Amino acid sequence: MKRIVIKVGSSVLTETTTIAKERMLNLASLIAEARKKYEVILVTSGAVAAGYTAVKLNRSVPTSKKVLASVGQPILMSSYKNKFDIYDVPISQILLTEEDFDSRVHTKIFQDIIDRTLKNDILPIVNENDISTTPDQLFGDNDQLSAHITYYTGADLLVILSDIDGYYDDNPKENPNAKIRKVVTEIKKEELAQEHTPNSQFATGGIVTKLKAADYIIGKKREMFLCNGYDLTAAREFLIEGVHNKGTLFTTKKEKKEK
Repeated sequence: MKRIVIKVGSSVLTETTTIAKERMLNLASLIAEARKKYEVILVTSGAVAAGYTAVKLNRSVPTSKKVLASVGQPILMSSYKNKFDIYDVPISQILLTEEDFDSRVHTKIFQDIIDRTLKNDILPIVNENDISTTPDQLFGDNDQLSAHITYYTGADLLVILSDIDGYYDDNPKENPNAKIRKVVTEIKKEELAQEHTPNSQFATGGIVTKLKAADYIIGKKREMFLCNGYDLTAAREFLIEGVHNKGTLFTTKKEKKEK
């Protein structure tokens, strides 16, 4: 069975003061359906944002951000459990840092845990452990984390569900004629050097971190699909029906290159 990683961002999972329950339920429905066809690993953001729904601390203060994450992790996982219970999908939580990919021993441990979790028909939900770690131990955004998990767990495809429809040929906020690039086989250095522009105060990257994730994925001969997480139509069409109507596919397969 083909293995895939689905990554969902904070802006999709939460509103400023609450968990976005309907969007989370839609995500759970999609994953429950996808699990009939794939082995699925979910990489989730949203702990800090979930924490802010309960405690209004200043996330720009490093310690306060850690407190928000510590408060938000159980809120986030409880919300996931409530939604996945509807579809009889058991879940587990796995917290990783960048260091887990630098040590053969640590890497083998989480690889074995994820393999065993999937073999027992459990959905592994992965997040970055930013509570007890220092900045140099962190990826800093879950786009990079999900790309590394895709490679190190032997997954074929990374699907990033975001607050954008795909990768445009120009800034759609400034250019109303900007069009989505349906297939991308190469990312230029100047594209990776753009300023980080997250659309949410709880997001950590914006399009640049997604391009860096895609660049890593392409370099590892995998594929990445970037699409809207608010409306999962494009994701469902691509994963379940095998149809690519919307969203951007980053791939090394030249025959799929856009014309």
